[in-house]
Amino acid sequence: MSDVRKVVLAYSGGLDTSVAVRWIAEKYGCEVVCFCADVGQDEDLEAARAKALRVGASKAVLSDL
Repeated sequence: MSDVRKVVLAYSGGLDTSVAVRWIAEKYGCEVVCFCADVGQDEDLEAARAKALRVGASKAVLSDL
């Protein structure tokens, strides 16, 4: 078991980061918090936030940068 208790993952909502949420939680036995930055892209970040929670993130943070 690792000493890692919490990981913040730069989350896009795509397949790769969605799979990473579960893998990190299982591999390291830790809490995963997803962070998604709005930098003006034309994407539905609220949908990405909801997906992060569905795939196992304990929290999903959106920030308008």
